[in-house]
Amino acid sequence: MKAIVRQGYGGPERLEIREVPDPRPAPGEVTLRVRAFGINRAEQYFRQGLWGEVAAISGIECVGEVVADPAGGLLTGQHVMALMGGLGRTRSGSYAEMVNVPAPNVVPVRTRLDWAALAALPETWATAWSCLHDNLGLRRGDTVLVRAATSALGQAALGLARHAGATVVASVRHADRAGVALAKGAGHVLVEGPGLADELRALVPAGVDAVLDLVGTTTLLESLRLARRGGRVCMAGFVGGGGPIERFDPLLHLPSGRQLSFFASAFVYGTPDYPLAEVPLQRIADLVEAGMLDAAPVRQFAFDEIRHVHELLDAEAAGGKMVVLV
Repeated sequence: MKAIVRQGYGGPERLEIREVPDPRPAPGEVTLRVRAFGINRAEQYFRQGLWGEVAAISGIECVGEVVADPAGGLLTGQHVMALMGGLGRTRSGSYAEMVNVPAPNVVPVRTRLDWAALAALPETWATAWSCLHDNLGLRRGDTVLVRAATSALGQAALGLARHAGATVVASVRHADRAGVALAKGAGHVLVEGPGLADELRALVPAGVDAVLDLVGTTTLLESLRLARRGGRVCMAGFVGGGGPIERFDPLLHLPSGRQLSFFASAFVYGTPDYPLAEVPLQRIADLVEAGMLDAAPVRQFAFDEIRHVHELLDAEAAGGKMVVLV
């Protein structure tokens, strides 16, 4: 089979299409024929060597068809989504024509969505759902702030929060992205910067019920101050960088009565603590198919365009969820 194999760590030029042996499933694995896969920032970090030693074949998610399931739980040819379970990190990932995936990380799906549309869903929409409904406990009528709202994960969170009946406030780094946030579900859009806190307080004087912070440690302490007493903050991204908070002092920096959590999808989905059966991926696909959620990928590419895709990642020019057809 063909696979995109990283030839050492570095820039997009390190990604090359090579012939490699077809995978054979070990006990507890399912072999899939990959039809499309989504592109994620984690794969940029893998390529750059920022996450240490990782698999030479990247890719943390895909959609496709079952080739073999030794346990017999899935039928040959059945349409599935697959995500995490060490893909691209501790085992060969989905940047290939076929891949072995741990069985708990394979989700059957019935849909009329095409492969490109379906490939935009697994990791991004599962993560957005878990952040909003598990970590943040979002309820109808809540006001939620999504920071870095026009990232792929942010756009999914906007749509899911609006569908849940929340009042959705988006923050964007550049004012010209406000239209994207409004189209994806935001009711209000603020621009990141020194005036954001004052503008948000003018909208919600007591503070918001929940904050999904995808910017990272550079905004996390401010996000806690933007939440009301009893409010919840979930950090789940590093769009603004992933360095530590310098000279962090909980006594001085953490406001009382706010709840802080973190969600790292790459490490937990498919484990006993986070079974994928708890994430309504079939329901999300149904809502997308019905036009009730907008999950369309911003761009789609051919397999041999992978270097260009990663060039867009490096240039911060993705603009949303990108997918690759195999």
